[in-house]
Amino acid sequence: MSEQHGHTHRLDLDDASVREWDATVVGVDPERGIVLDRSAFYPGGGGQPPDQGVLLWGGVRTRIVGTTKGDDLYLTPHEDDPLPPAGTAVRGALDDERRTQLMRTHSGLHVLTGVVFRDFGALVTGGNMEPLSARMDFDLADVPPDFKDRVAEAVNAEIRTDRRITVSNLPREEAFAIPDIIRTATNLLPPDIEIVRIVDIAGLDTQADGGTHVASTALIGRMEVVKMESKGRGFRRLRVRIT
Repeated sequence: MSEQHGHTHRLDLDDASVREWDATVVGVDPERGIVLDRSAFYPGGGGQPPDQGVLLWGGVRTRIVGTTKGDDLYLTPHEDDPLPPAGTAVRGALDDERRTQLMRTHSGLHVLTGVVFRDFGALVTGGNMEPLSARMDFDLADVPPDFKDRVAEAVNAEIRTDRRITVSNLPREEAFAIPDIIRTATNLLPPDIEIVRIVDIAGLDTQADGGTHVASTALIGRMEVVKMESKGRGFRRLRVRIT
């Protein structure tokens, strides 16, 4: 996955720890939003929602409430805030608490999918997350009566192991040579993607992913499997919470 989207260099893909940075406004569309030359705002995707934060410029604060993806990454300003003109130097800042919670949640879901695939052979059929809460759907026809408790116990054991989480970029052919690199029942990776971003939890899980993650499983916290639901034949939904 490229670290460039349109005119914007993706700092969030370079380093998920970046929370503040300097940038220049390269374009403004009244309908779609603000385009920066450099941005750490994760634009959303793969179930992870977009970041929020602010742009500071000339003594003015413009709140960023989301992102629209198109030919460029358009940062969505709060409807009550002014737009910085093209050419303006700005200071970008993420909502640190929200981003960190989303990183913990996303990494926790990778531990969850790794455990369910390892222990039950099930692939993911869908999912969604908010800060510290999420749902994940699996293609799993039969589950034992203690499935929910077994999954929670195994996930938290892996979290406590403090496994390192690393990100790398591989050519598509090399990436697809890794066994089970796609953990979804349907391969959602666009065919024109030549470089694949890989997230690896050492000794547990390796999969293609474009989101942001913490550096080790110990930083996730603890996962509670709140509920298991049956969503039709062979499909199970787990609702989880990170504490």
